[in-house]
Amino acid sequence: MPQNMVSDEMFAAEIHSYIQDKESLALIFKAQEFAKEAHKEQKRKSGEPYYVHLLNVAYELARLKAGPKTICAGFLHDCMEDQGVTKEQLVSEFDEEIFTLVEAVTKIGDIKFKDEKEYLAANHRKILLAMAKDVRVVLIKLVDRLHNMRTLEYQKPAKQKQKATETLEVYAPIAHRLGIAEIEHELENLSFFYLYPEEYRHIVELLNNKKSEREEHINTMIAEIAKILDENKIEYRIFGRAKDIYSIYKKMTTKNKAFDEILDLLAIRIITKTELNCYEILGFIHATYHPIPGRFKDYIAMPKVNMYQSLHTTIVGSDGRIYKVQIRTEEMDQVAEKGIAAHWSYKEGMNYSAKKEQKEIKKELEWLKDFEENYADSGDASEYMSTVTHDMFGATVYAMTPKGRVIDLVAGATPIDFAYRVHTEVGHQTVGAIVNGVLVPLNTPLKTGDVVELKTNKNSVPSEDWLKIVKTTNAKNKIKNYLQKKENEKREEMIEKGETIFKEDLKKRGLDVNEYNDHKKLEPLYQAFQLSGYNELMYAVACKSLSMQAIADRLIKQKKIAFDEDTIKHITDKTITRRKAQSKNKTGVLVGGMSEMKTELASCCSPIYGDEIVGYVTKGRGVKVHRKECPNVLNEKNRLIDVYWDDIIPENQKYEVDLRVYGKDRNFLLTDIVTCVSQYKANLMEVNAVINPDRLTVTIKMRLVVNDIEHLKVIMANLHKVNDVIDVERAIK
Repeated sequence: MPQNMVSDEMFAAEIHSYIQDKESLALIFKAQEFAKEAHKEQKRKSGEPYYVHLLNVAYELARLKAGPKTICAGFLHDCMEDQGVTKEQLVSEFDEEIFTLVEAVTKIGDIKFKDEKEYLAANHRKILLAMAKDVRVVLIKLVDRLHNMRTLEYQKPAKQKQKATETLEVYAPIAHRLGIAEIEHELENLSFFYLYPEEYRHIVELLNNKKSEREEHINTMIAEIAKILDENKIEYRIFGRAKDIYSIYKKMTTKNKAFDEILDLLAIRIITKTELNCYEILGFIHATYHPIPGRFKDYIAMPKVNMYQSLHTTIVGSDGRIYKVQIRTEEMDQVAEKGIAAHWSYKEGMNYSAKKEQKEIKKELEWLKDFEENYADSGDASEYMSTVTHDMFGATVYAMTPKGRVIDLVAGATPIDFAYRVHTEVGHQTVGAIVNGVLVPLNTPLKTGDVVELKTNKNSVPSEDWLKIVKTTNAKNKIKNYLQKKENEKREEMIEKGETIFKEDLKKRGLDVNEYNDHKKLEPLYQAFQLSGYNELMYAVACKSLSMQAIADRLIKQKKIAFDEDTIKHITDKTITRRKAQSKNKTGVLVGGMSEMKTELASCCSPIYGDEIVGYVTKGRGVKVHRKECPNVLNEKNRLIDVYWDDIIPENQKYEVDLRVYGKDRNFLLTDIVTCVSQYKANLMEVNAVINPDRLTVTIKMRLVVNDIEHLKVIMANLHKVNDVIDVERAIK
């Protein structure tokens, strides 16, 4: 690719063309000499003095009519990173403001990152957040990248592709958002050249093949339109517009179009004096030529977020060919090419100051305020860049507030997305939306040109269902953060409630509460109930997914185990003999102290270790052990006897249990339930799901194998947490 050669004389001429005051000029030339001296020993990959790069950066800033301090920072932007110039030196030689600009552009230095991708993301994040505070930072970075791309031929192929990809994904979209079309298109074309050289050459060849033919058609059309405008005495400039190479490639690939099918290859631009002239010219053209329906865009009445204004129409010429026509004023044309820079150069004249630069553009770039508010705290650097790329660089829908503020959104975005872009609290409190004067559901996709009025209620809060509606990453993150915050607050309240229940219950049982102020003494409980720690234990107590009876039993058992050997020796030989006999019982159930009595666990209610149980005396088959609430034995009091669980359960004892789960019918509910069971190490023996007669709910029956009642309670508590599960209960046959 060809390089643009810049000399000191060219730079001086450009500066003098719009800056006259001696103090500003002296400051700029001082920075120029400082940079030349600081980098005098440094060379670029091309072999040129490094100063050539700095001169090009400063020159491009001057072409954008940037202020003196911005140009100074352009000269100095690499001196801290490359030459070790300190803050003190820059502040002493220049001032704090210039140092701040230089520091903001300087790449991240000493922070360690796990990989190149994370480093780049963090670097881009720093630049973008600095841009939100002072847009001059990104102007410097853009022209810095522009010159680097112009000289990319001196880098190795791998570096060329890496830089080109980064430019296409980050820097060109930033230029677009700032409305600087001339930089945006050059960055895109340079990136395209290095990433897809064959495709680039192919499109250039196609353009060259029919260049003379296209020019002939355009010149004929220009002559026809010029005649119409002359007859109506309207001031104008008219010329053919060359189609951007990368734009052609995007249309050919994303819209699957052949080269000849791209409508705006024959493009004309008309520049006139006033907005009224723009609409007059549009009227004359539509009165003479047939406009193609759906191809008219009025960006004057509704400018793009990057300040772009123009009338676009597509017409069928007298020769039957299709032409795209743009109509705009001189000022609009400057803004279209130079974007944000055109605003200060047009409105400030010759008097430059940082305050004026920022004040003039602040009202033109409301999205920068949104950007800082909505994205500054978006996760880590990689997540941040992903969010920005999706929401801000991927914006294709432009809706408005009733006061005319334009909000840019991704395709499919809803009023909730719109609300969160206006302000976080507005998003949280949104209860309704009126679009173009009509009340619409909150899941309505917005279109370009929609005027959105939001209805809010201070008592309203975000719903989890909104996560299924919104399309912007920003809105999703804000909703998730709110819900997580509320969940954490609720969890903290439940933990405090659990602590109160825990202490009061232990006091009632005569246990020393203070003994457990040392949470380490509760660690056996965490293991026994498969909990992660103290907070989860207290939460389980508050939720009643874990009974205080079970906790107290475990704590008492711990105390018994903690008795020293001298105490154990006082236990009679008879008791020791009895415990050994108990441990041989297959069910782990004793009948009135008789270890030899045959027992069997009833299959109807499937009692498991820890349940309250009762024995039913059968005829010749020993004792059937039932849960106390089993309806099959409630009316058999004459045949019921006391039974209890042995202290020592046979090794590897497991229990089968039947559960019944009720839930809302949805895809993958059964999968989620089975996954939950397997996570808590319970073997699933059988499972069956039946849709209920209401066609809205489902009943899932399952038989699983657990260790004891506490194992089962943990599983049931977590099944309750599965989305769309209504209830979980033990089943009795």
